[in-house]
Amino acid sequence: MALHFSESELAARRERAVVLMQKRGLDGLLMFRQESMYYLTGYDTFGYVYFQCLYLGADGRLMLLTRMPDLRQAENTSDIKDIRIWIDAPNADPSAELREYLRTFGLAGKTLGVEWEAYGLTARGGMRLQAAFDSFADLQDASDLVSRLRLVKSPQEIAYVREAAHLADLALDEAHRLTKPGADEGEILAAMQSIIIRNGGDDSANEFIIGSGPDALLCRYKTGRRKLDAQDQLTLEFAGVYRHYHSCLMRTIPVGKVSRRQIEMHKVAVEALEACKAALKPGRPIGAVFDAHARVLDAAGYRQHRMNATGYSLGATFAPNWMDWPMFYHGNSEPAAPGQVYFIHLIIFDSEHGLAMTSGQTVLVNETGCEALSQRSLELVVR
Repeated sequence: MALHFSESELAARRERAVVLMQKRGLDGLLMFRQESMYYLTGYDTFGYVYFQCLYLGADGRLMLLTRMPDLRQAENTSDIKDIRIWIDAPNADPSAELREYLRTFGLAGKTLGVEWEAYGLTARGGMRLQAAFDSFADLQDASDLVSRLRLVKSPQEIAYVREAAHLADLALDEAHRLTKPGADEGEILAAMQSIIIRNGGDDSANEFIIGSGPDALLCRYKTGRRKLDAQDQLTLEFAGVYRHYHSCLMRTIPVGKVSRRQIEMHKVAVEALEACKAALKPGRPIGAVFDAHARVLDAAGYRQHRMNATGYSLGATFAPNWMDWPMFYHGNSEPAAPGQVYFIHLIIFDSEHGLAMTSGQTVLVNETGCEALSQRSLELVVR
């Protein structure tokens, strides 16, 4: 088996999940989030684009229902012993098959938690699941159960995150090396991704964000490439990835002569980022991080140019995105705790002047505050 964690660590994670299930009065948990499956068993696949479910019972029993292409995937990457296969057919009804398997486990009339909030369970699939279980069991929303366990990382997970941070630094170095007038966005993007893969990393859970000129004011990936002008700006948001663990960075790189306003925007962005890191302390609500961001940017006159959230948790995530739970926004009462990993991003998009400035780091919460995992400076780099 190609496990990235010891079987004892995986078993301990499942034991903690069972304790939470029992506290919530659940007899079993139906998991559709690939992150949960990976976290609890090591199972590594993109097969969640079809119906598949990992069942964990309050008694510790484990069973995976999936398609034939993922049989060997589960055997090779996880410690799941009980793997059932549903067969593709015009009248295939895997939800009903799942129900009947669980009937043999004695779960008729029991209470089952479900990860309703999952990319691996479409609305159509969810309706079919609800219909199949309507008179069989009481289904309760347990979308957050494993996500809460995943929030605080183990020492081995932290080691993977640190390696991901190193890979992100290498990618940033490539971006700085190649960014210049006339440079092709495609060459920059290819070099950043290449150095991560060549150094043992993985594909990220969503596309790297890259945009120049007017598109530097975008914080989403879009298709199409351009070459940098003599006077330009390039915004990058990307992640180093190792064993699916992500560590993100964000930068805007001015090209040519940089305006005084953009220099000021950079100064304010870094000041706000430092304020955010100072606000991220164990026991404090993570909403305080957003409030620190807003306080600095608003005081500098950038209220209309900032976002309404300023980052989120990171961990082992799968497509379509690397954003994990929870997020930094006003009023979020979730407390910070040692072992949590967050990406803090400062984004200033001034559409009036056509200027972008961003800065972002991944941090690890420790006993007294947080530690930036990147070894690269926050200084403004102009090419």
